[in-house]
Amino acid sequence: MKNQGDIDSASVQPVIIPRPEHTISRANISSSALKVLYRLKEAGFESFLVGGGVRDLLLGREPKDFDIGTNAHPDEVRKLFRNARLIGRRFRLAHVRFGREIIEVATFRARHDPDSSDNEAGAHSDEGRILRDNVYGSIEDDVWRRDFTVNALYYDIRDFSIVDYVNGLEDLNSGTLRVIGDPEQRYREDPVRMLRAVRFATRLGFRVHEDSEKLLWELGYLLEDIPAARLYEEVMKLFLGGCALNTFELLRHYDLFRYLFPHTDAVLAGEEDGFPITFVSRALDNTDARLAQGKPVTPAFLYAALLWEPMRKQARELEAGGASPLEAIQVAGNRMVSQQADHTSLPKRFSFPMREIWMLQPRLERRRGKTPFRTLDHPRFRAAYDFLLLRAEVGEAPVELAEWWTEFQEQNPSDRSGMVETAPKPKSRRRRPRKRKPAAASDH
Repeated sequence: MKNQGDIDSASVQPVIIPRPEHTISRANISSSALKVLYRLKEAGFESFLVGGGVRDLLLGREPKDFDIGTNAHPDEVRKLFRNARLIGRRFRLAHVRFGREIIEVATFRARHDPDSSDNEAGAHSDEGRILRDNVYGSIEDDVWRRDFTVNALYYDIRDFSIVDYVNGLEDLNSGTLRVIGDPEQRYREDPVRMLRAVRFATRLGFRVHEDSEKLLWELGYLLEDIPAARLYEEVMKLFLGGCALNTFELLRHYDLFRYLFPHTDAVLAGEEDGFPITFVSRALDNTDARLAQGKPVTPAFLYAALLWEPMRKQARELEAGGASPLEAIQVAGNRMVSQQADHTSLPKRFSFPMREIWMLQPRLERRRGKTPFRTLDHPRFRAAYDFLLLRAEVGEAPVELAEWWTEFQEQNPSDRSGMVETAPKPKSRRRRPRKRKPAAASDH
């Protein structure tokens, strides 16, 4: 594979795979995507299905979405589709909405000339990171702007062939994930490509080509310059795609996890009572199992699991200073949210439920009086109970406590009252007396 800067796109001849020689059928393509492809073609524009949709169809998988590449500019796409909306400044795109389905339409992109005065169309940082990428070109230009060879296969709606400029089909068949062009240049253009390499490798079961892999250990620090909001979106893709545990392990293998969750990574490097800390791994394994069963997983629960260990460490330090368990979790939770926001943000609609999951943990230890009934009625009880089960599985919470709450939910009201009356009292925690400040010396 030649470096991107050494390629004259006009001199590269693509491999054309005709319809009889590949497995993609229009029957497996979204009807909405077909409508967009055909309307662009009928309007005189080039239109190709491209990216993950083509890759997944060739692998016999069901695509999560269908993206389209065209030589029509965003404003021209919007004129063709009344249901289109233009989004993005860094990458200008058209979203064509059909009910709940969105078809993403991107104009072919070309390399930005760093000597060009048109900084509104394209711009790079001093480190080489792409700040704006709205320089348009042809399909021959566009292919070199894509990240991996397996994502640079184009399905041509005109004759239903596949167009391959970068030996993407060969890499697809061999299970190889390879960066297009010079890996260092491409990672510097957009450091998030390193996270995408991990995500695709785990999701597809591919190996990262050695030329693309070796820099993952060296260039992770570039992620520090990526906005926290964008990294939050990547975290959702990394951990809510059904391969959370394998993704976590591969991120740590390449030393990339610490740029997303530095406080968690620091805690996981140690041990607790002589044993490795396994809560995060168990929680991510549970996340994969829930998704496989079609059950929902919210970002609040995911972040609660990922940040639990560093938050709990801070809470223990506060308890040692005299705070109650509830006070300690409340203060440590607020600190943890603030500290994590510098790396991957978490919207308030998720950070509040996350802290409630944490704060309900000490309340679950109280099984006498009216507290269990109020806890059971709490809107975040179910998530907090599931969290307790995970803690019990790794030996962090008493199994008997988890079993008690499991049984308590299943009983009728009168039997619940009996369980509360016979429940063991929580172990008393002796609070250290707060040190009083010495009285100010009197001037009289």
